[in-house]
Amino acid sequence: MGPLVINEIISENTNLLLAFFIGIAFGFVLEQGGFSSSRKLAGVFYGYDTVVLKVFFTGAITAMLGLLFFSLFDWVDLSIVYVNETYLWSSVVGGVIMGAGFIMGGYCPGTSFCGAAIGKIDAYVFIAGLFIGIFLFGEAYEWFEPLYLAEFWGSPRISEFFGLSEGVTVLLVILAAVAMFWMGEKAEKMFPRDEY
Repeated sequence: MGPLVINEIISENTNLLLAFFIGIAFGFVLEQGGFSSSRKLAGVFYGYDTVVLKVFFTGAITAMLGLLFFSLFDWVDLSIVYVNETYLWSSVVGGVIMGAGFIMGGYCPGTSFCGAAIGKIDAYVFIAGLFIGIFLFGEAYEWFEPLYLAEFWGSPRISEFFGLSEGVTVLLVILAAVAMFWMGEKAEKMFPRDEY
């Protein structure tokens, strides 16, 4: 909930209550958008349904534009916005594992819980696999640790990495999104699929 707790605008308990209601609302929106369907989610990888791609790109652009304009109005100091630390090889390996799981199971961790909430058996199986994977990783952490901590890059921002201003970076991401939307529309026409 941002800096509201830190600045004592709301209490920790209020923060948790708000997070609970926001989580329910987010799950409702996901389900209404069809994101509880593993076929719809897997459609991105097979080209017949690119709604997921469009929704997530739209979310990223909205957040980027919001932060950019908030920083221009001095409402947010971008230098203190937290950016996750980057460990290159664990990110690459984790991305490959996550992508493979997404293609095979048709869910990401968040959407699997959305599917489970409406009683989808494949979502329950996916969640079971998720917890088994977490348990195995935790038990074998010492074995995975060299890979997990390899190639530390700090907390780079895209703009800093490429030496661009924040505004130019946002513009380039918007242009990339427009290109992806266009390619998504083309893919849906190339790989049509009957209602699923």
